[in-house]
Amino acid sequence: MAKKVLIIGAGGVGQVVTHKCAQAPEVFGEIILASRTEEKCRRIAAQINRPIRTARVNADNVSELVTLISREKPDLVINVALPYQDLPIMDACLETKTNYLDTANYEPKDTAKFEYKWQWAYHEKFAERGIMALLGSGFDPGVTNVFTAYLAKHYFDEITELDIVDVNGGNHGQAFATNFNPEINIREVTAPCRHWESDSFVETPAMSENRSFTCPEDVGTYSIYRMYHEELESLVKHYPSLKKAQFWMSFSENYLKHLEVLQNVGMTRIDPVLYNGMEIVPLQFLKAVLPEPSSLGPLTQGRTCIGNIVTGKKNGKEKRTYIYNICDHQDAYREVGSQAISYTTGVPAMIGAKMMLTQTWMKPGVWNMEQFDPDPFMADLNQYGLPWKIQDPAELG
Repeated sequence: MAKKVLIIGAGGVGQVVTHKCAQAPEVFGEIILASRTEEKCRRIAAQINRPIRTARVNADNVSELVTLISREKPDLVINVALPYQDLPIMDACLETKTNYLDTANYEPKDTAKFEYKWQWAYHEKFAERGIMALLGSGFDPGVTNVFTAYLAKHYFDEITELDIVDVNGGNHGQAFATNFNPEINIREVTAPCRHWESDSFVETPAMSENRSFTCPEDVGTYSIYRMYHEELESLVKHYPSLKKAQFWMSFSENYLKHLEVLQNVGMTRIDPVLYNGMEIVPLQFLKAVLPEPSSLGPLTQGRTCIGNIVTGKKNGKEKRTYIYNICDHQDAYREVGSQAISYTTGVPAMIGAKMMLTQTWMKPGVWNMEQFDPDPFMADLNQYGLPWKIQDPAELG
């Protein structure tokens, strides 16, 4: 029986999620798209050849959220708004007894620190209400968690090392732009790096460790930089055999040069400064003058390559395996009007929602992706636009 879903957030990812949900009417019988700016929702709805209702809501305001959710009575809320808004939306879901899904963990506005402790603290509350929250159903986090679970289930008896590698081989031709929300992107990149080693997190300066990485299928060779990403926190918790876990992302010299200058002149600060008698946050002002990520869709050429290199043991022998997805920016744009960064986040959000609505993954409480059977999710990645491959260990070098 088809269900009703409320999507909150009308940025690039919200656009992809709405398109992909609309492609599965047997699961998503009714779709409501809500945002602080309803006109954005209407523009997305106009792209889709089935009725999509829209609404206005301030996702920082729990009472507004409760009013909307109570009126619409969705079976699930898909949160693709800002990470700052995770907790207000979870509070509204608790009050209305509604299932919840997001793509990124909570991050306080005034501190560039993202971790799961705030959301994990909701586990008992959600369980008592008989509702489920699925955290981080994007690509990284999300698919990378499921990739880990899939390899742990089918390819290893024990996993000991994990490297998540996120390469964007796309080129949008702009002097400086971010492929998703600039405020979130820059906060992530400039935060101190943390990686897991010898049973604890080790902190190092941001972007201080880099190496060269050659992607399969002629995507290219890129400089990748070690940084902290939230899936490490949940993966080392749920796979205690991991001795080392790292996250790597590619950046061009041009991006890093611009970012260094912006940092040096204070434009990446998240604390308010006084200007003409008004308080402004430099990073929020920078976001306003940079290209809107959704505008990059028609401009971006090239492919992304995101995957996991896992080391461990099978039948007593050391083994190393690489599992990955490659996504073409222009293919994504032709299908849903967004580039591959939004596509690779939005498709897993839809699949996670499908897992919940079909009761494939459904358990009261707050859960991470790797805590469920990976097989049905992996099958849907192949069906809905993010096919994956496993590289022969001999090719890894």
